[in-house]
Amino acid sequence: MARCWPLELGFTSGEGGVRYPERMNADASPFSDGPPAPGFYAVRLSGPGAVLAPMAGYSDAPMRQLAAEQGALWTVSEMISARGLVLGGDTEKLNLGRPYAGEQGRVVQLFGAEPELLAAAVARAEAWFVPAAIDLNMGCPVPKIRGKGGACLLQTPEVAFTLIEAMRAATALDVSAKIRLGWDTDRSVEVAQGLAAAGASLITVHGRTSRQRYTGEADWDAIARVAASVDVPVVGSGDILDVETARQRQQASGVAAVMIGRGSVGNPWIFRALAGGNLEADPRPSAQARAWTALRHAQLQTQFYNDDTGRLTLRPLRKVLPKYLPDYPELHAELTQVVTVADVGRVLAPLLDSVPQGGAVQTGAMSSVSTEYAGSYS
Repeated sequence: MARCWPLELGFTSGEGGVRYPERMNADASPFSDGPPAPGFYAVRLSGPGAVLAPMAGYSDAPMRQLAAEQGALWTVSEMISARGLVLGGDTEKLNLGRPYAGEQGRVVQLFGAEPELLAAAVARAEAWFVPAAIDLNMGCPVPKIRGKGGACLLQTPEVAFTLIEAMRAATALDVSAKIRLGWDTDRSVEVAQGLAAAGASLITVHGRTSRQRYTGEADWDAIARVAASVDVPVVGSGDILDVETARQRQQASGVAAVMIGRGSVGNPWIFRALAGGNLEADPRPSAQARAWTALRHAQLQTQFYNDDTGRLTLRPLRKVLPKYLPDYPELHAELTQVVTVADVGRVLAPLLDSVPQGGAVQTGAMSSVSTEYAGSYS
């Protein structure tokens, strides 16, 4: 069985090029004028809404931008390896951490199992990416990161507690953790209490064990027990696919907010509904507005990754685009084959009044859907 305690836990500062760096001035980053004040989570949780989950291959900058525009309380980056960030030759241009222009309210999630490396990674992430807060991944169940952090830390929670302490010592930002119920049995209350004692400002709980991965149903009763057992905010996660379920789970469990992953793919409007008290079961706008948003997602993707050819940048989006239009299955096959933004515009043309040249979204070309589309991003 893979274990999560670090093989190099006792190495001294500086060995292998790792040091506890002094927290770098945020002015070193080209993306922001300065870091947000501590207490980010408390401020954001003072209002209604939901959180965009970290999802490898999904919650990149374009998706985060769409979720933020629709009122997500905050968004979380795809997880970033602390070891890779410190020792792997990464730069501030790393796409996993790099914000889109003007991005705010984004939490950077790190994974790792060595206090020194995580402390160094926190300082580097803060300087390069100017996050609103830092999150420790203790929930990823994929085999390739076993022994390197993720859900494997649930086997040795005492190691995770030292990681949170080291991360807190490296930054003035809020530090949080995202956990599962346990490795193969429910130890979530024990783990959450230890994380809170170590200084975590917030804990997100996914209602499955690592062994379950994504099978079965999320156990929201277990999440409720965690929420009642600690004095820091708890965010609940698991099987939130619609507005009604989000409200029911939050009210019944007593969590401060819910985190939404799969339910937000192709449906950023779910955040707007939860932030604004919309009681509609399905907050999605018309097919035209959804088609324009899918087209805009493709344009944001191309702009962020700076690839006009789309041959690499739109490939990851092929699995997302059909989610915008589940009621138009006849378009799905072609949407999973697009290469350029123009291809996306061509496939979606039946739902658009007009397709701007090159497939780019232009306000003047929105015709009858302009008011609805523009209103979605006000």
